[in-house]
Amino acid sequence: MAFLFNRAALAAACMALAAPSFAQLQAGPGTWSANQTWATDTVNGGALTGYYYWPATAPQLDNKRALVLVLHGCAQTAANDVIAGSSDAGYNWKAAADQYGAVILAPNATGNLYGAHCWDWAATNRSRSYGHNAVLLDLINRFVSNPQYAIDPKQIYVTDIFAGIGINAGPAPTVSTSQISMVPSGTTSSSVASSCSSWAGSNASHFATQVAGVVWGTNDYTVAQAYGPLNAAAMRQVYGGSYTKGTAVTVPTGGSNVPYTDSNGKLRTSEIVVTGMGHAWPAGTGGQNSNYVDATKVNYPAFVMDFWFRNNLRVARAAAPSMSSCSASVSGSTITVNGAATDPAGSIGSYRVVLNGPTPVDDSAAGSGAGFSKAYAARADGYYSGMVTATNNTTGLTSSACSIPQFLVGAAPALQPPAGLAVGTRTANSIALSWNAANGATGYNLYRNGAKLNGTPLTGTSYLDTGLAAATSYTYQVSSTGNDGVESAKSASLTASTTSGFVCSTTTASNYAHVTAGRAHASGGYALANGSNQNMGLNNTFYTSTLAQTAAGYYVIGNCP
Repeated sequence: MAFLFNRAALAAACMALAAPSFAQLQAGPGTWSANQTWATDTVNGGALTGYYYWPATAPQLDNKRALVLVLHGCAQTAANDVIAGSSDAGYNWKAAADQYGAVILAPNATGNLYGAHCWDWAATNRSRSYGHNAVLLDLINRFVSNPQYAIDPKQIYVTDIFAGIGINAGPAPTVSTSQISMVPSGTTSSSVASSCSSWAGSNASHFATQVAGVVWGTNDYTVAQAYGPLNAAAMRQVYGGSYTKGTAVTVPTGGSNVPYTDSNGKLRTSEIVVTGMGHAWPAGTGGQNSNYVDATKVNYPAFVMDFWFRNNLRVARAAAPSMSSCSASVSGSTITVNGAATDPAGSIGSYRVVLNGPTPVDDSAAGSGAGFSKAYAARADGYYSGMVTATNNTTGLTSSACSIPQFLVGAAPALQPPAGLAVGTRTANSIALSWNAANGATGYNLYRNGAKLNGTPLTGTSYLDTGLAAATSYTYQVSSTGNDGVESAKSASLTASTTSGFVCSTTTASNYAHVTAGRAHASGGYALANGSNQNMGLNNTFYTSTLAQTAAGYYVIGNCP
């Protein structure tokens, strides 16, 4: 089975939807509806049925509701897998809908395509008026045109007429049902992009304001993992322009997310690879954990809703206020904080002052208007630092923080060693170290095995220790230095080791080739990675895996860490 979260209506790309006349925003019942009957499917047979969730919570963007179309995978149904009861233990969409005030649609595929209750993702005769495309677009229009739901056409997600799409473990358009386990020759991101643009026709200009997320698991041996990055690359080509690959970010429960931004610095695609997940919908905590739904990995509904809402390119957004200055002055035990800000959306409704120190301050009503000055009396002696932010109470937008550098109230306390000594990146001949800034410190001394490493005090709070021996442990301490050469006591010891010097490498090949080359071994008809014993799937030439050698004789599924 395949999770074609956006693919069933892919051919209906970027169609314009008529903007409804909005009624006063209504709160929904906050429960899944009873089973509904919608449009008749004259191609596949029967009528489109399913469920919708209308939240009681307010929408989070432009006071209008988003609409999300959730398509179940093959061998699944909306009732048993997408919603799975009133608590929504299925795909886990209810919590995300409540958080963002979004309406969720969960239809059932009509007919019984490919013998597994699938959507017609492999159909070759794509048309907005044919098959599942037609009934799904009719469903969307039913909700968009009904003013009681207050759906914003600029906040409709999943398929290509929409502001954002999410693809989970789906093969690329143009491939057949027999080609899901491996990318066929000639299927490239360029060929997929060409087909998608062709289907869009005169609506292709709408791609310029769409975003796309893709997710797949490292243990998915049903749909080839290579389809994930291929689909994302195809969408970038459809969107047009140049893109910059961002730094991979660790995903909770294991995995990584690679963002791509366009030439305007806007995030356009997201590629999540989930460590250890097979062919399943990543529901996260709260979802069911059966029938191709995985509740032990990343919560993709929460992630993709955040991704869509943060990066929607179709909804006009008011600019946030901007802090122009902030400062603090001391008179005896009184701290006076000053700040000023500008707001293109109106006037500043409130300033917030946060002071960290012996007598902390968190004042969300420090002032309003173009600027403010507020005194905080009876502050205990010691070092303080802080920040000021400005908020427009109408738009709810808050400025970036204006930082107040460290300053002293009263007499300086005794110099203390830094806290938080920690190890960063390690190699065969180097160890990166960092620590927290210490109050009153003008510099720092770093010690390795009791010997000071630096000639003059370090001005920063990090250090790269080089020239070390491979696979060797070292003990570090750090001290603070102050005026007149004063040095604090040393911090607690921290032991760190260099790596062995082994360079990780990856190999992508058929499972049979991995076994033949000694990277894996056969057991019960399956190929198991040597060392980790991870199951790669059937031991034959039709299953392809990527193995990373992380140590001598030790292989894991996926890329090098």
